Amino acid sequence: MKTKTIFVCQECGSQSPRWVGKCPNCDQWNSYVEETTVLSKSSQSESVFKDNPVLLSDVSVEDNSRYLTGMKELDNVLGGGVVAGSVVLIGGDPGIGKSTLSLQMVCSLNNQGKKVLYISGEESIEQTTLRAKRLNIKNTKNLYIVSQVDANVILEYVKDLKPDVLVIDSIQVVYSPDIPSSPGSVSQVRECASLFTQLAKSQKIALFIIGHVTKEGMIAGPRVLEHIVDTVLYFEGERYTTYRILRTTKNRFGSTNEIGVFEMGASGLVEVQNPSEIFLSERPKDTSGSVVVPIMEGTRPFLVEVQGLVSRSSFGMVRQKAQGFDANRLALLIAVLEKRLELNLYDKDVFLNVVGGVKVVDPAADLAVALAIASGLLDKPMDFQTVFLGEVGLSAEIRSVSQIGLRIQEAEKLGFQKCLIPKNNLRAIKDINIKKIEIVAVETVREALDFLKR
Repeated sequence: MKTKTIFVCQECGSQSPRWVGKCPNCDQWNSYVEETTVLSKSSQSESVFKDNPVLLSDVSVEDNSRYLTGMKELDNVLGGGVVAGSVVLIGGDPGIGKSTLSLQMVCSLNNQGKKVLYISGEESIEQTTLRAKRLNIKNTKNLYIVSQVDANVILEYVKDLKPDVLVIDSIQVVYSPDIPSSPGSVSQVRECASLFTQLAKSQKIALFIIGHVTKEGMIAGPRVLEHIVDTVLYFEGERYTTYRILRTTKNRFGSTNEIGVFEMGASGLVEVQNPSEIFLSERPKDTSGSVVVPIMEGTRPFLVEVQGLVSRSSFGMVRQKAQGFDANRLALLIAVLEKRLELNLYDKDVFLNVVGGVKVVDPAADLAVALAIASGLLDKPMDFQTVFLGEVGLSAEIRSVSQIGLRIQEAEKLGFQKCLIPKNNLRAIKDINIKKIEIVAVETVREALDFLKR
C-alpha cells in the first residue's frame, strides 16, 4: 500500500503534483487543495459490483420500466417518469426547494407502493420528520429515513432494505472512509457518486442525488459528477420569490428542452398547470415598455411579459442590464434600433426584465425585446391586447420562428385579440384552427412600431 499526495482543483477536478495559484484548466484562482490518495493493488483490481456479459438479443426491456412520480411537472422534465436504475442529479441554490421536492416526490412514490430509502446527511431524523409534517405527508408505510454520511454504512442499508428508490441528500456531506480526504472534496464527491451509481445500475434502483451549487451556479465538485449520471436537473428561481422552474440540462431518457413550473407555498411545492396566467396576472395596463411574447420551452408554449425601461445616463457611461435575457443579445438589438431605426439610445441606460424569473433563450422573443425598448424610450405603450413574436436580424428584418401554431393558440386561449408574426410564417398557419385572434404579418421592426399607441 502506497500513499500519494496530490493537489486537486475543487472546481473542475484537475490534478497537479504541486500547488498552483491558477488552475490551467478552468482558470480559477486558489482552487487547488492538497489531498492524499492510497494506492493498493487489491482495490484497483477488485470491483464492488460484478455483472456477467450477456447477448444484446437476450436483453428484454419492459414497457413499464418507467413509473410516474405523481407530479406531472416533474414527470415531464424527466421525460415521462422515473426510469428504474436511472441516476438523477438535482442541483440548485440553498433554500430553493431541492429537499422539499425530493421529499414530496418520494412520498408520492411511497403511496404507489414503492419502497423508498431517504438518506438525510444534513438533517437529523427529527428535522426531516418535521418537514414531512409541514408538507402534510401522512402515509409513510414504505418510506425509510436515516441520517447517515458514511458511504459504506449506506451501502449496507441498501443491501438490507432493497429499496426501489434511493435519495442521497446531499452528496457533498457523504464520505468514504477508504479515501483520506475531507467530505465535499473532489475525490470524495467523485468516488461516492460513482459508488452509488454502480449500485443503482446493478440493483435497478432509481437514485436521486442532491448536489450543492457554487456561486457561479454550477454544481459543486468536478464536472465528471454530471457526466456519470443519467439526468441533471437544475432548480432555478429567486430564493425570496414564490415561483420555481425545474430545468433539465442532460437527460439520457428524454428531451432536454422541457421545464417544470412550481410555486412554493406553506405546504410545499405546488405545480403550476398554466404558467401563462401566472406570469401575466399582474401586468400593468397602458404602461410603456410592456410587451407580451409567446415563447416555447420544449413542446410547451407559454406567454411571458417583457419589460423595458430607458432613462438618461447620469454617469457618463451607459448601462445595459438584462434580467432573464442574454446581455449580448440585448446589446445587439439596441445596436439594430440605433442604426436601422435611428432611435437615440447611445446616451441612455437600458434595463430589461422578463417577469416571473423566467430565463428566455427563444429567438422569437427578439421582437418583443426590441419593441419593449422602443416603447420605453418613446414613452408610448404597446397595444395591450396584442402579442408579438419574431426573430430580429441585423437589417431589422423579422425572421420566421418555429412552432408558430402552438404559440398563436396559446395567445388565443388567454383572450388576446391580435398576434403580430413574421410574414414568412403565414404559410405555416394555413392549416391551424384559428377562431378569434387576428393575425398580422410584418417584415421589419419599423412596421411593428406602428402598434405603438399614438
